[in-house]
Amino acid sequence: MKIDTSDTPVRACLRFGWTALVMFLLLGLTLEFLHLVKAPWYLDLRIRRELWVLAHAHGALLALLNLAFAATAGACITDARSRALASVMLRWGSGLVPAGFLLGGVGNTESDPSLAIVLTPIGALMVLYAFTVMSTAAWRLR
Repeated sequence: MKIDTSDTPVRACLRFGWTALVMFLLLGLTLEFLHLVKAPWYLDLRIRRELWVLAHAHGALLALLNLAFAATAGACITDARSRALASVMLRWGSGLVPAGFLLGGVGNTESDPSLAIVLTPIGALMVLYAFTVMSTAAWRLR
């Protein structure tokens, strides 16, 4: 299957997906480095470690899902406006979910994340919208 890169929403998801994949893989390498050097400001706060690992894992997964969206959206979502809105929601959601986890681990207490964690469910709802549009369109294919 050839991906239609002339379609702006598809091209945007391709760019976002590959860029985010590089960024979140670099975040994973950074987290491994912090373990290697035994950085106390990272290792001593369990919740920070968990939130940053969640940011890395969710960011990398959502980057891959943006690439899957780019590969299949043109074939599934025939309405250009629906495809564009789903693409925007997916990209914003894919940025907000890991950002909430990452920023939730900054300025947090030992038992609670910082207030920035609210970005995560907001982003998750945006991703859910995009995948609902894609799923509905896929079921309508003949």
